Amino acid sequence: MSAAGTYTPKPGAAPLPRMIGAQAALEAKMLLRNGEQLLLTVVIPTLLLVLFSAVDIVDTGDGEAVDFLAPGVLALAVMSTAFTGQAIATGFERRYGVLKRLGASPLPRWGLMTAKTLSVLVTEVLQIALLTAVAFALGWSPHGNPFAVLLLLVLGTAAFSGLGLLMAGTLKAEATLAAANLVFLLLLVGGGVIVPLDKFPGGVESALALLPISALSDGLRDVLQDGASMPWGDLGILAVWAVLGLGAAGRFFRWE
Repeated sequence: MSAAGTYTPKPGAAPLPRMIGAQAALEAKMLLRNGEQLLLTVVIPTLLLVLFSAVDIVDTGDGEAVDFLAPGVLALAVMSTAFTGQAIATGFERRYGVLKRLGASPLPRWGLMTAKTLSVLVTEVLQIALLTAVAFALGWSPHGNPFAVLLLLVLGTAAFSGLGLLMAGTLKAEATLAAANLVFLLLLVGGGVIVPLDKFPGGVESALALLPISALSDGLRDVLQDGASMPWGDLGILAVWAVLGLGAAGRFFRWE
């Protein structure tokens, strides 16, 4: 017979790292099960990479088309997950009161944002692995500093994540859905992903080069295609966007 108190309940919250890990796993599963988000994060970037590498539609300059396209499509994948997908999902979670309920749980709000960021990173790892395999199959031959690539991807994720959360936390869900998809299409065309920025007029090119998608795609291209050691200018642009986006999201995000 057991001693008294052996089975006495001991209520209380789980350790914070376990809570964040569980929430991040849930967020990642929900993201990967959403057909619309999979279309944005996996299908569209893969199709663009295959189509524009195989068919001579856009003049990408000297060399193999895939060498120009692969870095831009990797940047597009980061934007689709960290910005478009996260903005839409978080916007509807806010509308349906999910964020309000989670905000009343033992998981602190900053912990919830951390979990969302971790789920984005997990999805990006899967995206990058798939797109890299497809690019290699198409004849891609990257070279350059792996640390510079990692730094660009991390800063790009931070920049787009901040902007996505800012949009989701300030606009209505339907407006977020429309605006996020519109921004995705506009930056796909004018962000140096498929069409080189030097194809645009001088003044327009200079303005577009300051966009986070342009900085990320150009930075990745400088390293992976041209062998640059560290694209400081593009890293600086992404760092500014990351600070502004995350700062504004933290200041203006509304949970209800």
